Amino acid sequence: MLSCPPGSGYPFGIMLQRATPTRTLNVLVATPAGGTGQGGIDRVMGALKAELARSGNAAVNASFAATRGTGHIALAPFYLAGFMLKMLGLRLRGRLDLVHLNVASSGSTYRKLQIARLARLLGIPYVLHLHGAEYREFWKDDESRLSRSIKQMFEGAAATMVLGQVWRDFVAARAPGAAERIVIVPNATARPSLEHVGGGDKVHILFLGRIGDRKGVPQLGDALKRMQQLDTWRATIGGDGHVDAARTKAAELGLADRVDLPGWVGPERVAELIATADIMVLPSFAENLPMSVIEAMASGLAVVATPVGAVPDIIRDGETGLLVPVGDVEALAAALTRLVEDAPLRQRLGTAALALHRERLDLAPYADTVTKVWAGAAR
Repeated sequence: MLSCPPGSGYPFGIMLQRATPTRTLNVLVATPAGGTGQGGIDRVMGALKAELARSGNAAVNASFAATRGTGHIALAPFYLAGFMLKMLGLRLRGRLDLVHLNVASSGSTYRKLQIARLARLLGIPYVLHLHGAEYREFWKDDESRLSRSIKQMFEGAAATMVLGQVWRDFVAARAPGAAERIVIVPNATARPSLEHVGGGDKVHILFLGRIGDRKGVPQLGDALKRMQQLDTWRATIGGDGHVDAARTKAAELGLADRVDLPGWVGPERVAELIATADIMVLPSFAENLPMSVIEAMASGLAVVATPVGAVPDIIRDGETGLLVPVGDVEALAAALTRLVEDAPLRQRLGTAALALHRERLDLAPYADTVTKVWAGAAR
């Protein structure tokens, strides 16, 4: 049984009734690339996979398999078929007790609808893990066939994991039959592998994410343009997406010598960038709970973000970071300028963010919470 009383000590008021399985719990986790660390949820699942291996929890045997793959989208049906065959084979051999389905909008949902149907057919309980930033727009409040299918999928889940209160309320409104089985489990990250040293003589402003409109990169460029008279900062905008267009725009704004756009960066480079940054900025128009913000908090960076998705659950304005209105270039420029010019404020916000990470967003307690969700859902 899952319950959510306040003040319980679990992340954001969530408490899970302890389940003590008498044998090893066999879990199959569906994730886009099999937990290889490519993309937000895959990074989370990759970190969970590593933590479960490190902790040596004999009560849980979790395997991770891809449902979309890393290649061309045309290959996705083959990965999906392979996952479902694996699921069937494990069940027939008595080695599958629970399926964990990471779900986002569009193709992710279409794939998980098929897996959820198979799970119900085979009598396998499943946990849904909602992480899509734009799921509110995708799952419409109507009586279309898709909306009814999604509702059935959520109401048929043994448990639903969401990343914050706003998403709990959303799922409960769309699928009332799932409301009592929704658990808030924020994303988490391991503690950084590199010591935080900061940017040195220039305050280093860092953005990590897909470069495009949803993440607010055009607004970030305009904000940095407004800060051009300050000579005490530099910036890195790292990620895939519209990289060439962003480089062209940076040149047009006269920022090419102060803003580095390296394109997609792998985990090692991400760790280096965070270690040498002072400020993490994410002016998104839509998010669920972004990993870049949590990774920044883990290293004690000051964060500037927009209050979208579950971001306000972890970034409290003036306490663990600064929040600016969505699309407000002037407010974004003002917040960044304030942090560039005020080192004690950067330190105070970064210290508070670091403390919150260690209390609620660290990987070890996250893995423990997830395994408790699994145990409760499989009963």
